[in-house]
Amino acid sequence: QVRMVNSGGGLAQPGGSLRLSCEAPVNITDYYVMNWYRQDPGKQLELVARLTAAGTTNYSDSVKGRFTVSADSAKNTLYLYMNNLKPEDTGVYYCNGETSSRGDWGQGTQVTVSS
Repeated sequence: QVRMVNSGGGLAQPGGSLRLSCEAPVNITDYYVMNWYRQDPGKQLELVARLTAAGTTNYSDSVKGRFTVSADSAKNTLYLYMNNLKPEDTGVYYCNGETSSRGDWGQGTQVTVSS
């Protein structure tokens, strides 16, 4: 397993924006899919956004229209642009990349949305 490096979390007010980053120490074109998950305290991981190698994106209903997932292969970095944040977006966000033989994860970054 390869450790990806999450960054960009923090405190935001409702209606605000944050950008999460996830840098991989490998070429991200090795991944057939890259994901962002959120974990709320005491709950299971929830898939928030997905980006496939073909460029297809998918979002959970709770974030659709507000979040955007993208990647920069030159920087080997996955991004999650979070707009119009809501208190229910609060949680620890993890990035993930899947190859045919392994899944790589970031260490997680805390996002707190509160006034």
